[in-house]
Amino acid sequence: MSDNPWQDDRGNKDATITRKEGMGQATVHAGEGQTHPAPGGPFLIGEKMTGGYGKGPDILHDCTISVDRGEIAVIVGPNGAGKSTAMKAIFGMLDVRSGSVRLDGEDITDLSPQARVVKGMGFVPQTNNIFTSMTVEENLEMGAFIRTDDISETMEQVYDLFPILREKRRQAAGELSGGQRQQVAVGRALMTRPKVLMLDEPTAGVSPIVMDELFDRIIEVSRTGIPILMVEQNARQALEIADKGYVLVQGRNAYTGSGKELLSDPEVRKSFLGG
Repeated sequence: MSDNPWQDDRGNKDATITRKEGMGQATVHAGEGQTHPAPGGPFLIGEKMTGGYGKGPDILHDCTISVDRGEIAVIVGPNGAGKSTAMKAIFGMLDVRSGSVRLDGEDITDLSPQARVVKGMGFVPQTNNIFTSMTVEENLEMGAFIRTDDISETMEQVYDLFPILREKRRQAAGELSGGQRQQVAVGRALMTRPKVLMLDEPTAGVSPIVMDELFDRIIEVSRTGIPILMVEQNARQALEIADKGYVLVQGRNAYTGSGKELLSDPEVRKSFLGG
């Protein structure tokens, strides 16, 4: 048997980096919306979401995205399809005019993004996702802002997942390469011990070699037991690691299936994967 735990089949082999109930939890403050019991269904789902930014037009139209425990779910589609908008809607960054968002049996549609972090959502935006003037270690410490317990064990786990960050922990994050910055951003989100991790274009602007390395790290994170929902422009590569895939077109669900199913679908291949 391999000494590397990530060589085994995907599954919840080591969930210690995920949040333990009752540990590091904070209270959702008044004025941040209310949650409601919503038993059953996927672990995280934005269901039949219609909405847009401010008073602008709807960008999403009856769009449904979900991810369950043990899964990597990927959102792909052409530019302007509403991929990042769907992610932001699930995270509470725009108005969902109809539809709902549920996390781990609770309706969280009315919660602010900050309150959703408290509930267990880790979100890594595409840009401006690190504090460039702070060191790598200070960035990770900032990620644990909602916790009141000892964060040292989680930090060691992040360093084990991303060894280059241990090596550069005293270096300013702004001096790192693009791929290393993305590792800092993901590591900072993991410091909250999230129940689910959301990544918006994690490989944007990096070389193919770095992209492959980042995907390997994302798989490793998923094997700790954290469900991952990811928006990705590199559709073919992303679907190769996906348990579930969503193809959006003009803010609507166009195709849904496993990564393998979408990769082998002639229409998906012709329209979105270059044949």
